[in-house]
Amino acid sequence: MTLKIKTREIHYTAADGSQLVGYFAAPESETPVAGVLVSPEWWGRNDYTEQRARELAEHGYAAFALDMYGDKKVTTDAKQAYTWMMQTFDHPDTIVTRASAALTTLAQQSEVNADKLAAIGFCYGGKVILDLARSGAALKAVATFHATLSTATPAQANQVQAEILVQHGELDSMVSLDDVAVFKQEMLAAHVEHEVIVYAGAKHGFTNPLADERAKANDVDLGYNAAAEQQSLAAMYALLDRKLRA
Repeated sequence: MTLKIKTREIHYTAADGSQLVGYFAAPESETPVAGVLVSPEWWGRNDYTEQRARELAEHGYAAFALDMYGDKKVTTDAKQAYTWMMQTFDHPDTIVTRASAALTTLAQQSEVNADKLAAIGFCYGGKVILDLARSGAALKAVATFHATLSTATPAQANQVQAEILVQHGELDSMVSLDDVAVFKQEMLAAHVEHEVIVYAGAKHGFTNPLADERAKANDVDLGYNAAAEQQSLAAMYALLDRKLRA
């Protein structure tokens, strides 16, 4: 059953002074519901990200699509996306600072049960929420899709609160299977409850129906895979339902 939902933009400010514009979607509900942060691909907080937030709301969650670049900047140009993304690496605290501001904003909404929070992320956005989880944020679950897994701040023992689900494409040329192996070792060393699912035949960007179009326009190795998209979303919802509706 698809629930009736409501949406709105929310302006918020990070501790580094960044002026950010998020997109909030929630089911019509008389009581607060669990909240899920949605962290976008390197293209920025675009229509695809907002669509994922609305889908979460239709499933009964309050969702907040965050803005990592400020002023809701979006692009379809890979060079511009790369430039904006790399700017968030200039200072070691930028990613966690901006993601934390989004999580706080989500938790402050009257529709949200602040004791039940999770995060999902795609591509660069997956790295964002993994680093947020590594920082010890109050998250019960994290699910990533074709995420960048490397980090300058590896998880420390018993600091990560979230159960983590990483979903990766076997043919991802941007994040190698060696990177996946290193990530698994990081999680094991830090005693993090985690699962990694590798989808056969799937490339980077496998959840985005526009991946092939973006690949052709930008000469980058992306590819949509409908089966992997459906399976990975089902796995995400299974995790969220288990961790947030218990």
